[in-house]
Amino acid sequence: MLRLAILLLVCLLALILAAATWQRQLLYFPTHRSGNNGLSEWRHRQELIGFARKVPSPKNVWLMLHGNGGQASDRAYALASFSPDDSVYILEYPGYGTRPGAPSRASFDAAARQAYHLLRESFPRIPVCVLGESLGTGSASVLAGEHPAPDKIVLVAPFDQLHRVAAYHYPFLPVRLLLADDWDNVDSLRGYEGRLDIFAMRGDEVIPARFAKALADSKPGAIYREIEGGHNDWAATGRVAVRNP
Repeated sequence: MLRLAILLLVCLLALILAAATWQRQLLYFPTHRSGNNGLSEWRHRQELIGFARKVPSPKNVWLMLHGNGGQASDRAYALASFSPDDSVYILEYPGYGTRPGAPSRASFDAAARQAYHLLRESFPRIPVCVLGESLGTGSASVLAGEHPAPDKIVLVAPFDQLHRVAAYHYPFLPVRLLLADDWDNVDSLRGYEGRLDIFAMRGDEVIPARFAKALADSKPGAIYREIEGGHNDWAATGRVAVRNP
């Protein structure tokens, strides 16, 4: 019996390690390049926490939470989608770029909350809004529960529940058991009373549009739009206008 118990324990530990490795390979694809692509560094207590496009006397301040690949400085391409009258701060996730730490749901959500409240403190009289892209829509939706809540949330290529997207890609695996970092955007947005825009890409093979539509259907009052293109095409000129109001 003791040998059987030890064998079962070893198998359980192997399964846990395999699940953690699988999840990292599925969700997180950071790069670690230097450079800012023409953006300003965004620091807190000397630590680089992101990059920004700052404008004098902004009408709105946006916190952008990007997708799971690359790093914050890569997202300079998205700035054309924002109003030139707004400042945009792009969060660097822990374990991405040169920011220390390890990527996980806990570290992403904690970094998003910290960044959001830093912007609230820095701009107490200006609307602070949030844009989430792809995997970043998870942490963006979590911010709906902060006080005060974002003045507006825009979600691009989002999902309703992350495990449903994982099951779409890996139908032969018990993804709900293996996926520890499982954002539920339906639940996160349930009590949000601010403006919510949801954009889906018709040709998206990473997060098909039906997951974004399910999220929109769960939230009365959300504005839902489907646009042409694949998962990474949303920032092409004229496709998505990120505005408040």
